[in-house]
Amino acid sequence: MALIPANDQNYQQLLHDNENVLIKFYADWCGNCKLIAPKVRRMSEDENFAGLTILDINAEENPEARKLAGVDNLPFFAVFKKGELVGGSAASKIEFVQEMVTQKLLS
Repeated sequence: MALIPANDQNYQQLLHDNENVLIKFYADWCGNCKLIAPKVRRMSEDENFAGLTILDINAEENPEARKLAGVDNLPFFAVFKKGELVGGSAASKIEFVQEMVTQKLLS
């Protein structure tokens, strides 16, 4: 599945429509956000994560989504199962993100 751009206007519907969701919060000025972006894109195309929807949200432009997930640093990843927040953490290592998704959503 592709990486889906999302915002304050559509993220709630996307959470409702998809069972397992990972949200990547980023900012345009964030160097670590830029470094991890291609890794997250590859993760979105990986068969091991076929049941996962990944949303891409600019944290500075979408305060409602940022507040819901408890974003406190960037890049920040939040995992939702059936629309409910089940975990979240600032991370710049894709291995950490993949482990969080596997433990919280796919196990």
